[in-house]
Amino acid sequence: MTDEAAPASEQHHVHDQHHDQAAPRRLPVTDVSLVVLIGPSGAGKSTFARRHFLPTQVVSSDFCRGLVADDENDQSASAEAFDLLHYIVGKRLAAGRLTVVDATNVQPEARHALVRIAREHDVLPIAIVLDVPPGVCAERNRTRPDRRLPAHVIPRQHRELRRSLRGLEREGFRKVHVLRGAAEVATAEVGLEKRHNDLRHLTGPFDIVGDIHGCRSELETLLTRLGYTLTRDAEGRPVDAVPPAGRTAVFVGDLVDRGPDTPGVLRLVMGMVAAGHALCVPGNHENKLGRALDGKKVTVAYGLQESLDQLAAESEELRAEAREFMRGLVSHYLLDGGALVVCHAGLPERYHGRNSGRVRSHALYGETTGETDEYGLPVRYPWAEEYRGRALVVYGHTPVPSASFVHNTVCLDTGCVFGGSLTALRYPERELVSVPAEQEWYAPVRPLVTDAPGAREGRPLDLADVTGRRSVETALHGRVAVREENAAAALEVMSRFALDPRLLAYLPPTMAPSATSRRDGYLEHPQEAFAAYRGDGVRHVVCEEKHMGSRAVALVARDDAALERRFGVAGPGAIWTRTGRAFLADGDLTAAVLGRVRAVAERSGLFDELGTGWLLLDAELMPWSLKAVELLRRQYAAVGAAAGAALPEALAALERAAGRGLDLAELTVRQRQRATDAQAFTEAYRRYCWPTEGLSGVRLAPFQVLAAEGANLAVRPHDEHLAWIDRLVAADDGQAPVLHRTGRLLVDTEDEASVAAATAWWEELTGAGGEGMVVKPLASMVRTERGEGRPGGLVQPGVKVRGREYLRIVYGPDYTEYLHRLRERSLGHKRSLALREYALGLEALDRLAAGEPLWRVHEPVFAVLALESEPVDPRL
Repeated sequence: MTDEAAPASEQHHVHDQHHDQAAPRRLPVTDVSLVVLIGPSGAGKSTFARRHFLPTQVVSSDFCRGLVADDENDQSASAEAFDLLHYIVGKRLAAGRLTVVDATNVQPEARHALVRIAREHDVLPIAIVLDVPPGVCAERNRTRPDRRLPAHVIPRQHRELRRSLRGLEREGFRKVHVLRGAAEVATAEVGLEKRHNDLRHLTGPFDIVGDIHGCRSELETLLTRLGYTLTRDAEGRPVDAVPPAGRTAVFVGDLVDRGPDTPGVLRLVMGMVAAGHALCVPGNHENKLGRALDGKKVTVAYGLQESLDQLAAESEELRAEAREFMRGLVSHYLLDGGALVVCHAGLPERYHGRNSGRVRSHALYGETTGETDEYGLPVRYPWAEEYRGRALVVYGHTPVPSASFVHNTVCLDTGCVFGGSLTALRYPERELVSVPAEQEWYAPVRPLVTDAPGAREGRPLDLADVTGRRSVETALHGRVAVREENAAAALEVMSRFALDPRLLAYLPPTMAPSATSRRDGYLEHPQEAFAAYRGDGVRHVVCEEKHMGSRAVALVARDDAALERRFGVAGPGAIWTRTGRAFLADGDLTAAVLGRVRAVAERSGLFDELGTGWLLLDAELMPWSLKAVELLRRQYAAVGAAAGAALPEALAALERAAGRGLDLAELTVRQRQRATDAQAFTEAYRRYCWPTEGLSGVRLAPFQVLAAEGANLAVRPHDEHLAWIDRLVAADDGQAPVLHRTGRLLVDTEDEASVAAATAWWEELTGAGGEGMVVKPLASMVRTERGEGRPGGLVQPGVKVRGREYLRIVYGPDYTEYLHRLRERSLGHKRSLALREYALGLEALDRLAAGEPLWRVHEPVFAVLALESEPVDPRL
């Protein structure tokens, strides 16, 4: 594979000509490259290396020989020494370090190994030849007490060097500098040069424009929208565009072919580049068109003929400028200190800033799997799905219906020439700006949009994304692993019971209870929750009333088309459970609830305030019987009915036996307590059940606005969420309101009076039959640093503190008789699960807000569902 060619104006050749002896030779050396010193023993290679390079940059064969044999002159250790030298060279090049090899390197096989290592790491191999006469080399060796060489060695090395000189470029060296004689070696100067793709000193801001393909009019419209001022020639043709102050345009290639005005696009872009208003990298279409204009044999297809015909009608001057322009384009650019990479077809991190034919090929064409799709087109390898690099990679090449971020990459080819749109990315704002195509200029072989779920964002949802063992990267909790068996269980639920996965933008995490209380008669108590948060350094918390219902997530559309734009599913929205099932079997009732929420969000101004066409809400839907009527009938009611039938008979029998003189007082007391507990159990679950008819009796209690268009709101403080919710509830002012307020209390965990007031509030809620409360950090998402007895990391986003009577439903009517056993319950796994699911949920919302494709949003959502199948005590 050949190395990437530098722009024609900057190519270097073998330096082997005569020079003015008064002027020292300047040897240009690329700043990240492998410099191979070549010369006989005694030519002065080590002295040259010490004078021109840092000690850490030089890898000497003598030094490596000394490392492996304790003697730099032990020739018997040469094989091991060069193994070590090659290993060190490889490690330095992998790290992007300039590396100099100090060895004779006069034999082709020695050089071949080094060129191979350079190519493996995609850096330029550069040869510096010290062609010093044999007599000078021999004399220098005679004066070295540590070096005794046989007389034939230096003449042989010199002959090998002379035979090699003319073939060094053919061996793969991109630059060859030949220094003739000791004087030229002594006076030469090494000049480090930046790689052609290294523009890290340019920090932007940038406007990066996707594939244009001859759509000159759309390009003018887009540049104008971005704030650029067009400059036109005497014929009215755009020849430059002056950017807003401080900004620079960057073009990702494929300026040409297929569209109506390739010459117009070239004229404008070339003018911007020449004026310093833009940068440009080549696309595969520029590569092919340039070769065609140079008279090389190419296959005329994929719109090339259109460009050739259009350019044939232009002046020879424009064609010559276009040839020179396309010949000088560099495969990719590193910008903004290396935080931004712009290329045509995408680039894995290992290729950033590297120079080789392999890098150029990937930047121009990408990588394919070797397969073809149903349209006969090559299947692209999904490199972006595996990308984890620090730099944002902006590219084009493969048309997608809409631009979206995937693992810190974004494809800007939105198929303008195919009737899609022309898209630009404002950097560093990460704002996407698009203008629609004026028409379909060229019929695509493969449709931009298919009917497959999720395909609007580039590719459909795929079973391969969720099967087998998975590892999902989260910003807040690192990688979260999903076992294969858990993924299989989630897939069963998702495929059989869940609603359309395109709508499942979020699944709420499980919630751990507070630490087990040791207070007499209590399993859970607020004091433990406050103490835990105080220990985590969380001073301000909010206590929220737990409602008598079931957890529900509601996606509410402002209008029927709003969801179509983001989720690819038109309609009013959806309401689902913690496992992704549709909450209500009655579609009409679902639509009625969503319609009410839509109306109050409109009246309250929340849609306008958040600038969104949809809202994602975390809520409780009541009554509990609305979802769990069968569970209530078969399990809870059955227990209450059985106790109500059996215990009175048992007590009557005991009383009759006592009347006959039997001592059954203790047993009678126990049975009466059981009857009392059973009655309390029945009363506890009945509080969560009431009749409903249509919307009548239905209550929705939102407690968090999770997301809106372009925003993950779940990380905002809880008091902001509750203020939004209060506005929604206040706007539901009809005779039969559906929205229900969530009671709350702000608490200072370091203030005893505040803690006491919150505890009293909990006692009041639970004493009146309420479930209890949830205690959350007021700041919402909290991370702590390691230290002060804390492990560091995410803090629990909330803990539930359930009341004594509600826990009868969970643990059984007579659970208070066995508190000593229940207090041994283990909470570690539940807490770990809660944190992992919470991090996955926020990751899904981050991806949703960033406009990433739905399959990327679905990845962490599916992982939450998979973790739910981990074995854990369901009563916790």
